[in-house]
Amino acid sequence: MQEKVYEILKNSQGYVSGQEISKQLSVSRQAVWKAINALKEQGFVIDSVTNKGYKIIEYPKNLCKPVVCSMLNTKFTGRHLEILESTHSTNDDLKKAGHSGCENGTVIAAREQTAGKGRLGRTWLSKKDENIAFSLLLRPKLSPMEVSGITPVAGLAVCKAIREFCNIDCKIKWPNDVIVNNKKLVGILTEMSAEFDAVEYIIVGIGINTDQSEFPREVKDKATSVFLETGERVNKNMLLACILNSLEKEFLKSDYRINESNIEEYKSLCATINRTVSFIRGGKTISGKAVNVTGSGELQVQLSDGSLCSVNSGEVTIQGIY
Repeated sequence: MQEKVYEILKNSQGYVSGQEISKQLSVSRQAVWKAINALKEQGFVIDSVTNKGYKIIEYPKNLCKPVVCSMLNTKFTGRHLEILESTHSTNDDLKKAGHSGCENGTVIAAREQTAGKGRLGRTWLSKKDENIAFSLLLRPKLSPMEVSGITPVAGLAVCKAIREFCNIDCKIKWPNDVIVNNKKLVGILTEMSAEFDAVEYIIVGIGINTDQSEFPREVKDKATSVFLETGERVNKNMLLACILNSLEKEFLKSDYRINESNIEEYKSLCATINRTVSFIRGGKTISGKAVNVTGSGELQVQLSDGSLCSVNSGEVTIQGIY
């Protein structure tokens, strides 16, 4: 209801009477009034004039469902969207929804996360309205052995969207970050629920630093934000919609994989390629030069003896990048 009232007001050149809105939507004037108040609670400034009606004066600065939904051109991604004021973790929220059978493409976003998840059990800090934190649930027809491309494809989609929308020269840090000037701008965490031979659902959790002007001492040399890189406050609703549109486009184009349709573009944006990296194998630290990303999303590292070693998970240290 709120979305429909918003669309009418957004597309109007002037004031729209409550009677006209109720007529268009075949609802009562009381229902219109409730929808108007709900929009105001989400941050809309709506002028109300007797005998003239309603008019949007100012749009929300922070995440708002009707605004995001109006800019989606997706088939399924974000078509079921929930934006929370505050939550512990959007990934955990979406897991519960996934077990309850929520539809493919469901998105839960939050204006604040108090216990957001990072890789290897780390916490993703998210102060209210300082970033975009959301999780996307997918139900692809893949086996558990075929899902390794989900994270790199998501990274490619997010990187491209930010480059286009924010005009930032960001890159992908394999396997799951987007960086600018060797500092972290975006983190991606992928989790899966599966049986032996079939995926029940995959959750892609994404956090984008947008409005932070400073970071805690322990990460200030490792993290950055859109604001710090551009000096501007990004429109978070437009950016979220842009990213959701990009995610669906990349997933559908590549069938959720790193393959011939996107591998060269991915490698051209991957900051890890041609850098010295270190990783743990058999209890030993091994170093080499990252030379390639395979079709299964693995990082290929050339060792000192010229041999190639494939890395598919775990902690990789990249020289020059936090």
